[in-house]
Amino acid sequence: MSNQTVRHGFPYQPSSMAFDPVQKILAIGTQSGALRLFGRPGVECYCQHESGSAVIQLQFLINEGALVSALADDSVHLWNLRQKRPAILHSLKFNRERITFCHLPFQSKWLYIGTERGNVHIVNVESFMLSGYVIMWNKAIELSSKAHPGPVVHISDNPMDEGKLIIGFESGIVVLWDLKSKKADYRYAHDEAIHSVAWHHEGKQFICSHSDGTLTTWNVRGQGRPIQTITPHGKQPKDGKKPEPCKPILKVEYKTTRNGEPFIIFSGGLSYDTVGRRPCLTVMHGKSTAVLEMDYPIVDFLTLCETPYPNDFQEPYAVVVLLEKDLVVIDLAQNGYPIFENPYPLTIHESPVTCCEYFADCPVDLIPALYSVGSRQKRQGYSKKEWPVSGGNWGQGTLSYPEIIITGHADGTVKFWDASAIMLQVLYKLKTAKVFDRNRSKEDKGSTEVSDEDPFAIQIMAWCPESRMLCVAGVSANVIVYRFSKLEVTTEVVQLLEVRMQSELNETDSPDGGGEPTSAHHTPGASPHTSGPPSQPSTSSNNSDGGNMPCLKVRSTPLKQSAGYQVDLVVQLVWVSGEPPQQISSLALNSTYGLVVFGNSNGVAVVDYIQKTVVLNLGTVELYGSNDPYQRQPRSPRKSRQPSGGLCDINEGSATSEDRCKSPTSVLLSVCPPRGANPLDHRDNSFSRSRSSSVTSIDKESREAISLFYFCETFARKGDSTLTPCLYVGTSLGTVLVLVLTLPPAGEQRQLQPVIIAPVGMLVRLKGSVLRMALLDSSGSLLPPSFDPWFEPNVTTDGEEKVPKRRPVSVSPSTSQDLSESQYAVVCSEKQAKVVSLPSQTCIYKHNITETSFILRADVVQMTQGVCLACFCANGHIKTLSLPGLRPLLDVNYLPLTDMRIARTFCFTNLGQAMYLCSPTEIQRITYSQETCENLQEMLGELFTPVETPEAPNRGFFKGLFGGGAQSLDREELFGEIAAGKASRSLAQHIPGTGGIEGMKGAASGVVGDLARARIALDERGQKLGELDERTAAMMTSADSFSKHAHEMMLKCKDKKWYQF
Repeated sequence: MSNQTVRHGFPYQPSSMAFDPVQKILAIGTQSGALRLFGRPGVECYCQHESGSAVIQLQFLINEGALVSALADDSVHLWNLRQKRPAILHSLKFNRERITFCHLPFQSKWLYIGTERGNVHIVNVESFMLSGYVIMWNKAIELSSKAHPGPVVHISDNPMDEGKLIIGFESGIVVLWDLKSKKADYRYAHDEAIHSVAWHHEGKQFICSHSDGTLTTWNVRGQGRPIQTITPHGKQPKDGKKPEPCKPILKVEYKTTRNGEPFIIFSGGLSYDTVGRRPCLTVMHGKSTAVLEMDYPIVDFLTLCETPYPNDFQEPYAVVVLLEKDLVVIDLAQNGYPIFENPYPLTIHESPVTCCEYFADCPVDLIPALYSVGSRQKRQGYSKKEWPVSGGNWGQGTLSYPEIIITGHADGTVKFWDASAIMLQVLYKLKTAKVFDRNRSKEDKGSTEVSDEDPFAIQIMAWCPESRMLCVAGVSANVIVYRFSKLEVTTEVVQLLEVRMQSELNETDSPDGGGEPTSAHHTPGASPHTSGPPSQPSTSSNNSDGGNMPCLKVRSTPLKQSAGYQVDLVVQLVWVSGEPPQQISSLALNSTYGLVVFGNSNGVAVVDYIQKTVVLNLGTVELYGSNDPYQRQPRSPRKSRQPSGGLCDINEGSATSEDRCKSPTSVLLSVCPPRGANPLDHRDNSFSRSRSSSVTSIDKESREAISLFYFCETFARKGDSTLTPCLYVGTSLGTVLVLVLTLPPAGEQRQLQPVIIAPVGMLVRLKGSVLRMALLDSSGSLLPPSFDPWFEPNVTTDGEEKVPKRRPVSVSPSTSQDLSESQYAVVCSEKQAKVVSLPSQTCIYKHNITETSFILRADVVQMTQGVCLACFCANGHIKTLSLPGLRPLLDVNYLPLTDMRIARTFCFTNLGQAMYLCSPTEIQRITYSQETCENLQEMLGELFTPVETPEAPNRGFFKGLFGGGAQSLDREELFGEIAAGKASRSLAQHIPGTGGIEGMKGAASGVVGDLARARIALDERGQKLGELDERTAAMMTSADSFSKHAHEMMLKCKDKKWYQF
């Protein structure tokens, strides 16, 4: 059971848009055949055309709960929106002609379809059958042009006379076609290609937009020449000649107001000399012209008007502009045309996402806390009005637990999103790049080629929701530790630690010059209570030996930090011997121990963020001690060995370098990776390495990277009877090593005494890189790592700096545990999972998860029934295994890995939820839990709500009946089979959709009513009954609510007279 639940974010590569002015629903189609529907904030829906062809046009059946989509593969589809998950009721596939334009008049069931050949076909939207009535291009233009007029680019009926149809051809010819007499009334020829046409609501004039940046206005009865030609953005020459041509005006809209000048709104048309100018939307209103610059190219725009009737004053109030990477809504009623604040989560891609994490079942006070600091970050200057897309209703079901998604981005931002109950809303945005100097001088540029593209990109995030501690690792080999505070603070000097990580043993015994080089340099302003080695202040980060250079420069000026996440400490890996540091491949933090640990392909470093010191800095080989299972060849020493041998001085008391080397927690390290490794390629490398995890070359072993850390309170050694704080370290060769932590007592001692860490050897080995570890108690329940509750880190009332009082550790040590009681360690690698019983350290369960593929992501998650291990494989399978027994529970072929983005962003969380980035701009959430699937139908919002169609413009009863107002037309009489005959069979084929029972009950009233029901009933009988049985149960509940809506509509309409419809 694995289901897509919701898709959030901006529709990737949008291609078309439509709006229902009565239901107030917005639809956006994309180049990959996706359809996204938006109602009020929180009502969103995603559907997909099976063919995957681009959506070239969308048309709502206004206030009918239905939508027509036209695709680039020349198919037209009718979507039923009266069910929570919209479905296709009918499709029509054209075989001989290519679709270029569609038009569905308001309250009509006949859809006009223009083609590349210049013909217009007519489709009945109830039966989705072609009418025999066709307007052939040669009949439309007759002898007015010697050449073919080109594809149809526009079709619309005269707002005042449904019997008159305007057809615009690309070459510049416009024809006014009389549907009854089947001939052209007027033809209007222009020598510039046409892009779009728009009517004045009285039906006496229309405007065309052209490829030379001109707008021409025509009188319907005026033959030959336009009454006006303007080039809005053209420079006017003095000698009365034509202005110079501009870029094409791709679309124009002409909207009238009752009490003022009309609006002419268009996209494009700028002059050719505006090189580098951003795409613009132009709003002409009376004598004023406003040019609104957009951040991205304009795909389409729509003017939102008070009335759905084309023959009334339009009263435009807003313009929805669909850009390639954004959706902007402009308020036309306010001076200066401000934009509305967009309530949808469309900014996921503001900067490309580089990593993400998903947390379900967070502490309840967390979302309000993040929201309150995030709400202060809001921009000003938005329109005061309510967001105009306000249709639909929220779902009824509620999920009782809070969910948070965190995204890390290429520009160094970290965004926190509220993802509870299938919604998504940005809570808070953190800019990590503020810690660094951005204005690097030109000389520096050469030395930062490690990651010049996005030097601040976030690579890994570690977050403790309970203590609210956050730690991020960036591509420039830096780690930043953040604390959460509700108070603003100015940090005079950002605390900095510089760490040298080298990859092989240094032959030199003692450093030259007898000095004390240390792995940790403090900035001059390091806090006074810092213990540790006598530190060299790194006033200039460029030491004389050419090493000790970090990739980014931490700012030296005071940093104003607003409420929210505030920098506590920056740790940077420095260049060693002219080599840049290796990127960080793993990261973890623990708030109870006050430690952050990170690793790369050279080794491990543990930092005490309370004392701001490096506690441990070990090469991977040294973690094994004497029982290293691999025969490693030391690589030949460098010729140009630098004299500063980079000792890691960890224990304060050790006097000589010999003593220091014997100490289990200190070691000598050197040598780094090749220059110029590209930042985000690191992920791809690890990806290809995974593929060949069986290859074990000597060089690869000496390059054993650290892949995972796990803090826990457990039995450190075989046969131990007491629990001690430990750090499990997983490597890319499948080994799990154990480090024991000795922590000073809480309170003041914790500030002063050093933390001591000692490796005690190996716990278990698996095939492939270690991906995930967890600890279970003897009953099989998850033992989460301990944490401290959050406290306000800044000042107290008397203004003194607050020393945090230690809270009791939430997972208490051995006193409360029965000594005989054991634990289970769960370890999952790219290939297999093992469960190890502690303290005996025997492997009691083992399961080879995949032979042919490899696992990209594994998480130990809490489900309602218990704990399980969830895995996502590169072949697209989602698998879950029971714990501790490792019995396979689920294996679904969900989606094959199509790109690295999915591999990099896929994550599972508790209660059967998972997510990944399905495109650069969208998050797809899925569920693999039966319970969530069942609740989902209730939680989804409804797109269609029963709304009365506004009254038609009042023209008096007799005038409306006997002429003088808008002319109506019995289209049935013209286009029906009796009058028009049958369409050619080979022209298009009808394909019944999968709208199902819901569709039948859904299309319950209005124009798409009785005929559609009869049609669907016929389709239904033809379907296999077995298919229906399976789907009926889930669908009947929502179908009932739709029939209830339909009944409400019927009651509303019951008392209307025939002429009021």
